[in-house]
Amino acid sequence: MLRIDINRYIELHQELGYKFRLQACYLRNFATFAEARGDDFVSSATALAWASEAPSVEQRRERLAVVRRFALRMKLENQRHEVPPAQVFGRGSRRRRTPHIYSPDEISRLLEAAMELGPSGTIRGRTYATLFALMASTGLRISEALRLDIEDISADGLLVRHTKFRKSRLVPLHATVTKGLERYLLLRGQISTDDSAVFLSLWDSRLSYSRANQTFLELMRSIGLRDKAGLPGPCIHDLRHTFAVRSLERCSGDSADVARHVLALSTYLGHAHPSDTYWYLQATPKLLTNIAEAGEILFKEAIS
Repeated sequence: MLRIDINRYIELHQELGYKFRLQACYLRNFATFAEARGDDFVSSATALAWASEAPSVEQRRERLAVVRRFALRMKLENQRHEVPPAQVFGRGSRRRRTPHIYSPDEISRLLEAAMELGPSGTIRGRTYATLFALMASTGLRISEALRLDIEDISADGLLVRHTKFRKSRLVPLHATVTKGLERYLLLRGQISTDDSAVFLSLWDSRLSYSRANQTFLELMRSIGLRDKAGLPGPCIHDLRHTFAVRSLERCSGDSADVARHVLALSTYLGHAHPSDTYWYLQATPKLLTNIAEAGEILFKEAIS
């Protein structure tokens, strides 16, 4: 009974477009734990006992929150489900990580370092340089870039299929980006492989996220933008933040122009709502100058 309800709950969220991977793992683990105790419904005692097995306080809070949300939903169907109390393990203090907005010079150094990657006689350097350049110039998620197939590249742009919210979109490209992709694809076409992926590993198969991210971090350390392994620093997703911020910096005009620009940017990035795009925006000297100038104009209009 409990496992059936959990599977229904997971399927509902995934049908709505959520990946729901970690939550699904937690809930199935909880189902196994609860069934071993003979529970057919959520029990507060069982939920707390299961959450307490996590090695850290943060994980205990996360486990309890996942089960509690499930219990709240199921209690609407059957009152025999108990809702565990909230904040048994304290209130979380999660804060948004401040994204790193890359300068043009930093991106150039990253691409130059990528081009130097070996082994010699392979296109590995060109692969990573093209991948990172594409992300920086389009704001693609790393997962979207790695899922690209040859057939997804057209004269109209990139067809990004089944994105984070299970929607596909067409991403127009600047002429320079198109030329860069064409140069890479000429080299890519010389490789004999049945894999349709745009970006290939040394084994002529689709480049994985773990390998791409690890290479990115190594390159960042090599050019002095990150400290040794294990310490925080700029990450690969910050290329997407940078694209959003630099795009807004180029927007000039009144508030109506900015609103239209943000709506277009939200569509280009593949966000479900413009409010999702706000998460990617970060204060920069250019944006703060634009805000100050707009405020000064409003002030002068108000007193005139």
